[in-house]
This record gives sequence, structure tokens and C-alpha cells, in this order.
Amino acid sequence: MSNVEELRSHADKNIVIMLIGNKTDFEDQRVVPTEDAKEFAQKEGLFFLETSAMEARNVEDAFLTLLTEIFNIVNKKNLVTGDDQENGNPASLTGKKILVPGPAQVIPEKKACCDLEMFHFFLNQKKGILRY
Repeated sequence: MSNVEELRSHADKNIVIMLIGNKTDFEDQRVVPTEDAKEFAQKEGLFFLETSAMEARNVEDAFLTLLTEIFNIVNKKNLVTGDDQENGNPASLTGKKILVPGPAQVIPEKKACCDLEMFHFFLNQKKGILRY
């Protein structure tokens, strides 16, 4: 069983997997040609990027690609969950945070338009963290 098969057999069906070719600044020591890695990633349905932390090349893009795909999957799940509520059955709360207000807390009003704004806010915060 390959590493990818093993990962998929033990993980959630919506797992996001990225193949990353690291240390591209050591081109003279390359073991796997870029085309072979791209072909493998495409065959396995993986995202693919080559990175160099030393040259700060594609490291942030790798994180942003994964975060964006995870965000898209979560949004799709939320849409499906919302559809289940129409038949009178409450949506599953598995894996969701539930805010239980204390005496001094105010529950912020949820706005449907703000999901994408919150995602961008999170990404901007992540960018700040990655720069350090």
C-alpha cells in the first residue's frame, strides 16, 4: 500500500493532500524531475507545488492553497448541512464550535455575507504569522 493510499484509508474522505517538492534551491541535487512529480500528483488527485524555504519561494502559496481548498470543502459541507435542516431534522453539530455565552458575553450576530470576509481575515493573519 502506498503512503497516499494509506493516508486516504485512515483519514476523512475530504482530506486535502498536497505533494510538495522541497528545497528547489538545490537544483543540482534533484532526485525527482518536476514532470514526474506533476504526473504523479495529477494521477493521484493531489495538489502540487515546488518550494524553497531558503528562497521563500511558494511556501506561502502552499499554505494558502491548502487553506483555500479546506475552506471550500467546509463551505460545501455547510451548504449540504443547511439543506438537511429544511426537512425538520436538525443539522449535525459534529466538529462544530458552539458558543455558550457567559454572563458578560454577547453573541455576535451572524451574517451570511461575512464567511468569505472571515476567511480573508484569517488568511491575512496567517500571512503575518508566516513572515516571522
